[in-house]
Amino acid sequence: MATESFSENNNLSELYENLIVIDCGANLTNKKFIKDLDQVIQRAQDSGVQKILVHGSNIKNCKEALRLTRIYPGIIYSSAGIHPMDSKNVIDDPNCWSEFVEIAKQSEVVAIGPCGLDYHKDTSDSDIQKEIFRRQVQLACDIQKPILLHEKSAQLDVMEILSSFPETSLPPRCVRSFMGTTEEALIYLNAGFYLSLTGYLCKDKSENSVRKLLEDNLISLDRLLVESDAPFMYPNTRASKLSTEVKASLTERSLMFLHRYCTFQRNEPCCLPALVELIAAFMHKKPEDIALSTTFNALKLFGLSQ
Repeated sequence: MATESFSENNNLSELYENLIVIDCGANLTNKKFIKDLDQVIQRAQDSGVQKILVHGSNIKNCKEALRLTRIYPGIIYSSAGIHPMDSKNVIDDPNCWSEFVEIAKQSEVVAIGPCGLDYHKDTSDSDIQKEIFRRQVQLACDIQKPILLHEKSAQLDVMEILSSFPETSLPPRCVRSFMGTTEEALIYLNAGFYLSLTGYLCKDKSENSVRKLLEDNLISLDRLLVESDAPFMYPNTRASKLSTEVKASLTERSLMFLHRYCTFQRNEPCCLPALVELIAAFMHKKPEDIALSTTFNALKLFGLSQ
């Protein structure tokens, strides 16, 4: 982890005034960013995105995410994870795991994950998923780096595996790109997890949804993070399900970055100020408060330098 950590004693006024945010999950190793990554990162900074956590979800892009941290020091940090859908590859190649462990130990790697279980499409053997998930949880305990959880239709098994480890040894946990129900969110929140939200907020149409979680203020600001999930999860602020009041809360500046540079085909980290404003509108809070809280949470959780 970064040696400097964020402290409550720091002067937060600058963060508050400038609506600075941290992107807790962007897939910048995706081939859609090959040609203009410098410009993508510059746009992110211009929009107010101070730092970006680039996810690694297999050996190849864990290496690439780590490489990006060294090209953009202090701006990009990385995570190292074996996605559930890649679990079988680790079983098939025993050397893969030892290589993964060495990557995970690097100081620029600030979290283990995304890791977890995905039963949504039933495309990977659940027993293999569980084995590789347990290995990653044990690794996170051993090196004390926070865990980024990927979970789809598998909350019960995820919680069962995590509960098999002593609570005192488990590092902080965050469910990334949360898209579950209010009840599922409360299970995670009551267990002390963080939840990271994305532009999915704009397309979630269920009555028992992420929106309800925000509207009913069921998530405290000290458990909330935001991520672009670029190039995915474009925040469609024109969605018909968004109320006129919510749409009116978006500023011209955030919409400029969103509509000029982000599309359904390729979302970018510069979408985050608009996402923060959406969350604030649903929670009936000031965007500055959401930005300040999510920034502080990210700095604290991942041990980032300010």
